[in-house]
Amino acid sequence: MDTTQSDGSGGRPAEGPSRSGSPSQSGGGSDGAPDPRVPWVVGITGASGSLYAAAVLRGLIDAGEPVDLIVSKAARLTLIDETGRSVRDAHWKDDVSAWIGRELAHADVEYWRADDFAAGPSSGSYRAKGFIAVPATAAACAGIALGLSKDLIQRAGEVNLKERRPVVVVPRETPASRSHLQHLLELHDAGAVVVPATPAFYAGSRDLDQVVDFLAGRILDAAGVEHGLYRRWKGDLGAARDDA
Repeated sequence: MDTTQSDGSGGRPAEGPSRSGSPSQSGGGSDGAPDPRVPWVVGITGASGSLYAAAVLRGLIDAGEPVDLIVSKAARLTLIDETGRSVRDAHWKDDVSAWIGRELAHADVEYWRADDFAAGPSSGSYRAKGFIAVPATAAACAGIALGLSKDLIQRAGEVNLKERRPVVVVPRETPASRSHLQHLLELHDAGAVVVPATPAFYAGSRDLDQVVDFLAGRILDAAGVEHGLYRRWKGDLGAARDDA
């Protein structure tokens, strides 16, 4: 685990219990056996596209997947701008529940501060199914590709790459600069799946929620998580339009 960077908080977790759901991995059982919880680590950065992040979180929770959530400071500002909602460290459960429209009392969700370099996802020995950055800023993509670890999102992304776990990044910024394209290529070459925040319309999408769900579904496809967020292509021209 890399804890060389600190914000002066001593690596403390978010205020109060941060877990809703099953017991923590930390420490494991008395015999040293690992706990069964293996979450998806989801990092939300400051790029526009909070609707995509909410849809992915709903998809993971509805699929019964454990989730470790990290929200950057810039993402909080974007969330306020796009939805009028905030995510506060001390009230994260209520805030996230109100934002995504899901009750978290029985969902297995853990929240980690983006400045907590002693958090579980900062270590390769912390068990995780993989990592999803949605939406991902150009800076976050660069930080993961280069191993900069400027915050917990970048560190968790790089950790999951080095551990050869599934990593999905969802860049939204457009147009892309040369350096951004280079970093995306480096992520691809390192084993990540790059899913640009580009919706499609062949699934019969008729409103914004369906457009968002299509992209969220493609993100979950890349992660290997089952869902029913959109109508899959079956080779019948116009079928989705006729069924809508």
